[in-house]
Amino acid sequence: MSKCDNLYLVGLMGAGKTTVGRLLAKHYGSDFRDSDHEIEARTGVKIPVIFEIEGEAGFRKREETAIADLTANSGVVLATGGGAILSPLNRDALRANGTVIYLRGQPEYLYERTRHDRNRPLLQTGDPLAKLRELYRVRDPLYREIADIVVDTGRQSVSGITRLLLERIDLLRACPPAAGVPCDAGGGSTPEPRPPD
Repeated sequence: MSKCDNLYLVGLMGAGKTTVGRLLAKHYGSDFRDSDHEIEARTGVKIPVIFEIEGEAGFRKREETAIADLTANSGVVLATGGGAILSPLNRDALRANGTVIYLRGQPEYLYERTRHDRNRPLLQTGDPLAKLRELYRVRDPLYREIADIVVDTGRQSVSGITRLLLERIDLLRACPPAAGVPCDAGGGSTPEPRPPD
């Protein structure tokens, strides 16, 4: 299976992984999948119910199984859950089997997008913005570790982000970068090179 056959979107909740992923899948004629939706389909219940019954640890086990299955396919655009990269198994599967796109959103922006969403168990706290800032602090290095392409979502439109990604993906497919060096499509600081495997 070619790494170029698959596109995997990572990033915090509210970054636009599902919306952008659907547009990329449509453009490339790929099968779009969402790991959270896959878990809900397999269990027959919503993510918050899984968290309530099994805790985050139980949910993460289910997530590992779903991502292992989904990354075994080719021709897939996969939107992952925000915490999927916490698992070394998931990071290895994503890095080995597809092009990883990190949609990087600042916590303040993501808070505006997610503050009324009751389907995000980790944000059901007294201070969801503080929680998002903590999640960003912990997860940003992990997203960057496995990313082939990094794009800042910021206030860009979905169509603008998608156009930028299409350019970067096509460039990457035409001329892959040196091993371990991601493409920074965000116009911000250049990500640190990925450490060798």
